[in-house]
Amino acid sequence: MTFYRTTRLMLSGAAFLSLAGSAFALDGQDLLKKLNAAYSSQGGTIAADGVDVNDTTVTLKNARFKPTGGEAFAIGDITMTGVEEDEDGGYYIEEAAFPDINVTQDGATVSASEMTLGGISIPADVSGDGLDSMLIYETAHVGPFKVTKNGKDVFSLSETQMNLSLREDESGFDFDGAFKSMKADLSDATDPQAKEAIEKLALQHVNGDITMKGAWDLGPGTIDISEFAFDVTNVGRLNLALKISGYTLPFMKSLQEAAKASETNPNKEEAQQALGLAMLGLMQQLSFNGAEIRFDDASITKRALEYAGSKQNISAQQMADALKAMTPIALAQLNVPELQNAISGAVNTYLDDPKSFAVSASPAKPVPFPTIMGAAMGAPNTLPGVLGVKVTANQ
Repeated sequence: MTFYRTTRLMLSGAAFLSLAGSAFALDGQDLLKKLNAAYSSQGGTIAADGVDVNDTTVTLKNARFKPTGGEAFAIGDITMTGVEEDEDGGYYIEEAAFPDINVTQDGATVSASEMTLGGISIPADVSGDGLDSMLIYETAHVGPFKVTKNGKDVFSLSETQMNLSLREDESGFDFDGAFKSMKADLSDATDPQAKEAIEKLALQHVNGDITMKGAWDLGPGTIDISEFAFDVTNVGRLNLALKISGYTLPFMKSLQEAAKASETNPNKEEAQQALGLAMLGLMQQLSFNGAEIRFDDASITKRALEYAGSKQNISAQQMADALKAMTPIALAQLNVPELQNAISGAVNTYLDDPKSFAVSASPAKPVPFPTIMGAAMGAPNTLPGVLGVKVTANQ
């Protein structure tokens, strides 16, 4: 009797665990539904022939992406690992892996591999204005990327990595990214003038990296892109920086809704007009905090002067002197004497010894975009003063 009682208890326990496992099993269709609810505001939806669930792994079989107002295209199987359902009904995915790409069109083949997204948070409800209504990912990665034509790699990247970190107090995000070992082969340019310029400037094979770094403070909606740099070997480093405020979560939602409405409108002319008006209205909420464009030379300036001079049958030094003389004349129409003098001085300094050249705008306090547009249309010569424009060289 004891044996039978024990057996019945074991079977009952097994049945209970089985039922419990079923009760807590992931609902793949619900995950896909909520993913699309969040992603549709960003411009598209994902469809799949099936959703397979195996413990904490969810696979979207033969997935297809359909941009709003566009044609769907095949992706393949998307494998999501480390999937968990939150208490509020949202989902967290440790990693989503995408199939490799190898597509040929118009004689060019595009290939990419090792594509993943990491730390994905899918909201249960997208109707709110807080972080819990946003689709967020912590990392994005692409391995080797190539564009091949006629058996030659015309463009490639060894790796792309993007990172997004939510601050502990949830006041904002810090982000950075890198496009590593960029290579471009320009040696097969067909236009004679372009081919000559590429050869004289030694740009047949371009190598470098692209990096970016920034932050987003959610309260004031301040986006500070401190680095967006193109660093090219034997050319130089071009860095773009921009800081604006007013880009809050509600602003972003309004922007997405305006874009979505435009894409779904069958009357494209009407859609563009409506989108333009909506964008104009939204721009009223933004303010300009600062910006800078800086170039650090790595020998391209000397080659450019030599090439430009050769077209005029003069030396590189004579070309530099000619540019120095023409700069004040070209700037005279600005009717901003102080800025004209600053630009002329910076150009002279840079051409005498090319090291760095920078144009920055640092207003004493954030300037609303409507003020900038008003100055640009009514009194453009006041704009440099409004924005606090400065031009420097070799600093």
